[in-house]
Amino acid sequence: MTEVSFHFNVPDRLAYTCRLLRKAARQGAQVVVTGPAAMLAQVDRALWTFDPVEFVPHLMPRPDVPLPERLVNTPVWLLEGAASAPRRDVLVNLGPDAPAGFESFARLVEIVSSDVADRAAARARWKHYAARGYAIVKHEVSV
Repeated sequence: MTEVSFHFNVPDRLAYTCRLLRKAARQGAQVVVTGPAAMLAQVDRALWTFDPVEFVPHLMPRPDVPLPERLVNTPVWLLEGAASAPRRDVLVNLGPDAPAGFESFARLVEIVSSDVADRAAARARWKHYAARGYAIVKHEVSV
């Protein structure tokens, strides 16, 4: 069963996501990040610039363009929908809804800011997972 964790009160979701992805890539995890296209574009740009001495290998494949075989094992994939993702270890959700297909991942990480709307959407996702019997781990991020 998928391990679900919520990281609450994240002061800067973009920077936190980049650090989390860097850590996962260092540990050899295969990660998919889901969310709205605009948010994924921000993550893509941030991964190129957030650390001046280290690069987090990632890609944002387009559905209408075939992916070259040499890129299939890129550790971080940025996708609007998790259901179309190849089998991966970790799913990071930056979207407002529970991602379809999350149950095919070993871990699901929800990154939640202190914004009122973001917290309200997170509560709905929490209820969604809990109603389906998933044990949820809560992490309070300290500033």
